[in-house]
Amino acid sequence: MRKFLLFISLAAFLTSCDSNKDKAAGTTTTTTTDNSTKSSVDLPYTASFSSSFTNDVSDADLKLVLMSYKDWADGNMSNVTKEYGDSLMWERPDGQHYNLPNADIMKLWGTYRDSLSSINIDMQAWQKMYATDKKEGYIVTWYKETDTYKGGKADSAYYHDINQVKDGKIVHLEQYKRPAK
Repeated sequence: MRKFLLFISLAAFLTSCDSNKDKAAGTTTTTTTDNSTKSSVDLPYTASFSSSFTNDVSDADLKLVLMSYKDWADGNMSNVTKEYGDSLMWERPDGQHYNLPNADIMKLWGTYRDSLSSINIDMQAWQKMYATDKKEGYIVTWYKETDTYKGGKADSAYYHDINQVKDGKIVHLEQYKRPAK
């Protein structure tokens, strides 16, 4: 994981460097017009959802999402309830999809949370993403979660979540999971 973070840091550093030298032969350029990115490369796919993102998501929305993880880990379900909208579209890592009122989601989550004695979240990275063509804000997170059950058994996994935030509430949660080894 450290190699991954080092690679991401190096890539971010290199892309932030400004060079006055001419571009090497064979490189491509991109231009931006009307909030969409046009590439001079003939790409084999067109994004079906969006390929036009900025990081124009408020810090308040970022804090809301990160606090939802903190409150989940701390077992503060009353705060978790407040951080989500009146209903939530939840796409679980196992492929199940829910679109339920907040109270029904919290009942599901509360039952699971009550079976645990502790949760440890190692938040490894996040990215604010705003789809300019859809006018929707997202916070994407990468983290390791270790759940310890009341019987003492522990289970760890790496997660990648996409949190959609609307009007100061999380309204869509899409999760991907890889068991930790």
